[in-house]
Parts: sequence; structure tokens; C-alpha cells
Amino acid sequence: MSFILEIFRFILNRKKYFLVPLIIFLIIFGGLLVLSQGTAVAPFIYTLF
Repeated sequence: MSFILEIFRFILNRKKYFLVPLIIFLIIFGGLLVLSQGTAVAPFIYTLF
């Protein structure tokens, strides 16, 4: 948990606000991969890539 706080402190202190959409995209993409591991959604996700 401290790693996540450290990332957000880095973004705020260094004013690297362009990293926020990238982190949000990676979280959504990672969650999508985890949720699609054993479900019927997997074939639809594979067609996207």
C-alpha cells in the first residue's frame, strides 16, 4: 500500500500529471485481464488485441 502512496506523492511533487491517465489505463487493463481469466468474456477481449 505504501508503494501506491509513494507513486501519487511523486506525481504530485514533481507535477507529472500526464502519468495519471497512464496509471488509470494500466489499472483498468489489469483488472480486465484478471476478470477474464476464466469467464465467457475472454473471447471478446482477445478480439480487441
